[in-house]
Amino acid sequence: MRRWNGWGDDTVSVALPARAVQALSAWVGAGTPPRDATPAEALTAVSPSRLETKDLLSLDPWERLLHARGQSLPDWIALRSGQVGAVPDAVAFPATGDDVAALLAWARERDARLIPWGGGTSVAGHVNPQPSDAPVVTVDLSRLSRLHSFDETSRLATFGAGVKGPDLEATLRARGFTLGHFPQSFELSTLGGWIATRSSGQQSLGYGRIERLFAGGRVETPAGRLDLPPFPASAAGPDLRELVLGSEGRLGLITEGTVRVSPVPAVEEVHGVFLSDFPSAIAAVRDLAAMRLPLSMLRLSTPEETRTTLLLAGHERLVRALETYLSLRGAREEKCLLLVGISGGENLVRQTRRQALGALAMRGGVAAGKAFGREWHKNRFRAPYLRNALWEAGWAVDTLETAAPWSRVPALLASVETALRTGLEGEAERVHAFTHLSHVYLDGSSLYTTYLFRLGADPDVNLARWRKLKTAASDAIVAGGGTISHQHGVGTDHAPWLAAEKGELGIRALRGLFRTFDPDGLLNPGKLVA
Repeated sequence: MRRWNGWGDDTVSVALPARAVQALSAWVGAGTPPRDATPAEALTAVSPSRLETKDLLSLDPWERLLHARGQSLPDWIALRSGQVGAVPDAVAFPATGDDVAALLAWARERDARLIPWGGGTSVAGHVNPQPSDAPVVTVDLSRLSRLHSFDETSRLATFGAGVKGPDLEATLRARGFTLGHFPQSFELSTLGGWIATRSSGQQSLGYGRIERLFAGGRVETPAGRLDLPPFPASAAGPDLRELVLGSEGRLGLITEGTVRVSPVPAVEEVHGVFLSDFPSAIAAVRDLAAMRLPLSMLRLSTPEETRTTLLLAGHERLVRALETYLSLRGAREEKCLLLVGISGGENLVRQTRRQALGALAMRGGVAAGKAFGREWHKNRFRAPYLRNALWEAGWAVDTLETAAPWSRVPALLASVETALRTGLEGEAERVHAFTHLSHVYLDGSSLYTTYLFRLGADPDVNLARWRKLKTAASDAIVAGGGTISHQHGVGTDHAPWLAAEKGELGIRALRGLFRTFDPDGLLNPGKLVA
């Protein structure tokens, strides 16, 4: 069963190695396990619904609580403390696009607000109800999950937007194909959510972000149905798919998505390579990107993240032996771990491996084989479960991400991490922050930063600490010339910084677009733009 106040399946847990506990205690201070609210206590915060029973609607308090929050740190603080805040008046479970259209018509008549819900994995406040005089209905699209069509010749597959990552992949792989889209939230997130937030998968270097994979689909809007034919290319004016990508439920509810799929590769490898320091590692990654090799992934950890990764890995004796070997080869305290993913046919993988590892060796890279890659691949969707273990040990963990041109990456990374590490000095609290480059482009890279701090006994204090850190880091991102979001979207958490990126005219254009499709403002109010 899915956890109601944390990440993932409640039968899955990831333990913190003893070395990691010791290190975190030294870095930020010993954690004090918090006292979490029980489900019964959290339910006391759920006010009576303002709606009456209707087909496809559930007024059940527990169902409403489960759909009240996403997976951001503020969401966890709210759920774990039992101070949930606004809760939807009902949850709808449409089974067809026609059901969604009927729900939109009902909402217009009832002056209700609708919030699309895919997997509930948002970490930016996309699915949270805002306080409202109008009733709010969360629209759970999980029943819209079947495969509608599969065109093997064109390599196009059309799914209901509520299909979750594992089900989508299983359906495609049974036919010998893959979408290749693997965000860290893959186990729970949905195709519609990926489209609505412009998601990026871990192997986007090879397969592309969702905007490259999204070929067309269908959107039910308050103004009518929007069909997006899956043309391979078109010069017939602006591409309407771009209006849907990243729209965060403001112009309509995505009910179907057509995606471009690829044959399952014969070989998939992930190699670990250590480089002596971060400047050398960035230069090596830039060179690899410029070579345009058919790589599926380049993931570079800073020295701090590399140290943290080795601590969390366990296997203490093996890690000590590895570090001794790396030290002899020149990769010492400032070493950086680079994961290099290669996918394709045997000959292509062999040639690419030789070129990529050869280029890294010329930069002083020390190849560490496939062990790190296998470990990463095995656990790549388990990393979020560490949030549960860290919380229960008394530490809060959150992430933020951005992207910038290569010329700005080093300074931007330094300013974001400095903003986080010094953000709680006024409270005599320390913050541990570390970063990796997870999505690499010819002209730049994303930055994905994780930060941890101690939980206090008062949830309001924890929320205030998060807000202080989030604000400082977001200010640093904007000042450093980065995007406010590379892959998590805007929601409510990033909205204060969106105008700095889009400009006043851009924000007005977005508002005008949403008014065209949703003239009465029924859909996901307060998200993306006010």
